[in-house]
Formats: sequence, C-alpha cells, structure tokens
Amino acid sequence: MRVLVTGHNGYVGTVMVPMLVEAGHEIVGMDINLYKGSTFGEELPPAGIVEIDKDIRDIAAEDLEGFDAIIHLAGLSNDPLGDLNPDLTFEINHRASVRLATLAKEVGVQRFIFSSSCSNYGAGVEDYLDETSAFNPVTPYGRSKVMVEQDVSKLADDNFSPTFLRSGTAYGMSPRLRFDLVLNNLAAWAYTTGTVLLKSDGTPWRPIVHIEDMSRAFLAVLEAPREKVHNEAFNVGRSTENYQIRDIATIVSEAVPGSKVEYAADAKDAKKDFNVGADKRDYRVNCDKIAETLPNYQPQWTARKGAQELYEAYKRVDLQPNEYEGPRYRRLKHIKKLMDEGKLDLNLRWTQPETV
Repeated sequence: MRVLVTGHNGYVGTVMVPMLVEAGHEIVGMDINLYKGSTFGEELPPAGIVEIDKDIRDIAAEDLEGFDAIIHLAGLSNDPLGDLNPDLTFEINHRASVRLATLAKEVGVQRFIFSSSCSNYGAGVEDYLDETSAFNPVTPYGRSKVMVEQDVSKLADDNFSPTFLRSGTAYGMSPRLRFDLVLNNLAAWAYTTGTVLLKSDGTPWRPIVHIEDMSRAFLAVLEAPREKVHNEAFNVGRSTENYQIRDIATIVSEAVPGSKVEYAADAKDAKKDFNVGADKRDYRVNCDKIAETLPNYQPQWTARKGAQELYEAYKRVDLQPNEYEGPRYRRLKHIKKLMDEGKLDLNLRWTQPETV
C-alpha cells in the first residue's frame, strides 16, 4: 500500500516507518521536524523515503492524492505539552486532524488510522477499561483525542474506513528518544544516580506499551481485512502490562545494577504522576479486543525487558543527568527553549526555518 505517515520523524514514527518499509509498503513521511535537535546518539540517517516538510494545519487536498492509507501520528504529543496552550492543542490535535481526515475522504483515501490514546479514559476507575468504557479525559490532550475519535467516526462510510488506536503510555528506545515518559525517565534516574526517585506516592495505574509494539499494532490494522477494523477503536498493548508507577520503579531498580527506589520527602502526600506535576490520570485497560480481532498482532515487549533495553542504551552513551532533565529530550522543555530562542512563534510555527 502507499501510505502517508504524519509525524514520521518523531519518537514513534522513527521506529514505525522502518517496520512499515520492511513489510513492503511504500511510505511517504510528513513532518515539520520540531524535534530534529532531539536525536539520541548519532544523527538520524535519511529514512530512504519521500519526505514532505509541512505542518498538518496547512495540508491541502492535493497533498493526499494517490494514497491508500494515512497513519496519523503528528500532534502535540503528551499531556504536559498539551497544557502549554489548550487552544493550540485543540487547533493542532483536534481541528487539523479532523480536517486531514475530511480531505483524505474527499480525495479517495480508503483508510485512516489515528493515533489516539488511553488518556481518553482519564481518571478514577477501579476496573479494567475496555473500548466500550466511558471517556473521562482530564487534560486538553486527552479531550482532543476524544474529539477526533467522535468527529472522524462520523465520516466513516463504504469508501472511507477510520480506525482508532488507543495506545498506553509509551516507552522504549528510539532515535528521537523522550525522557518525559515514565519508564524511560525512571531508568535514566537509576542509571545516572543509582536512585529510582519517585516524587509522588506512585499509586496511579498506567497501561504501558513499547513503541515497537505500538508500531506492530498500526501495521496489523493497515494489513487487516477492512471489515475487522472499520470504524473500530482498539486499546493497544497487553492487559498484563498495567502497572502502578511504584511497580514500574521496582522493575527499573531490578534491571539497573546497584539502583534502589527512593521517595522524595513530600512524595507520600503527592497524588501525582512520576515527575511532571499534578496528574489526575489513574486507569487500567483491557487489551483483549486487539488480540482477538487481529491475531497477527503479537506484542514482544514487557516493562522488564524494556527497562533492560533502556539501561543498556544509556550505558552505551554514558548518559548524564543534564541530558534527560534538560530540554533536549523532554518535549515541553524543548518547545519552550525553541520559543525562547525565537525559532518558534507562539503558534508553534517556525520563524527561522533555515536553522531547523
């Protein structure tokens, strides 16, 4: 199939695209490369695909002609970043995404695979949530994903088939690594300081999924019979890969030699996420639907295996604290730095494209 992948040079896209190419698909990437300065290790080699440098807000119908499918990854990529400017989050994550789908339908693109999120489920539920569970988003990021699902699903018909993949919290190695993700971050603390530092009580639940397994889900949907995935949503991951934050910390401490879990002085009073401030999200998800519907989807990773992968990668480059706590690999800090330097304006548009 000829497939357009938006956000192909991001954390997930740089892992997904090679898998799609290896599977025999013709891939075109579209990205404005906000995170070109966030490459982990050696500079990213050319992807070997056609690349379009374009903001998803500026896509025209002619950009989409001739594609069999669109995999839509591009957007403001997490909850803290979404809080930076909620209106901008809705402009990019919601309105631009719905417009993209609408234009795709107009020009005859058959399939539209949207990178949604388990953040749709939000907060405060004891039971495992499946795809029929109520939405309860607590952030602009989560609300924007819900709104896209609701609006794009209305476009579905005999000629246009959307699918919504609700991934858990991502982790794992990527050429565009992120340290604002719980497993990646805690493993960095463990390697560089010997301490898996929790700045919260560690009780919230999270479903987590390796970005290679996320990519396998998109590939499985892309290649699935249309009737199995038409206008359907899938939780992406494994039901067994739901953890409390403190359990992730323990797994990391066991993977990184000589490290131990410690709580910050006020952690027990802080009902918040691992390191990023107040956070009401607390949920577990059931991933049986994707396993039963798409038997070709075979996730390969566990939190324990991922912690080992990260430890080995950090050891290879001798990771330092200023790298994972600084702006290079943390999306919100990176965006703010580009703004402070005058390279991005308040609408997240390049002012100095030649420096990108």
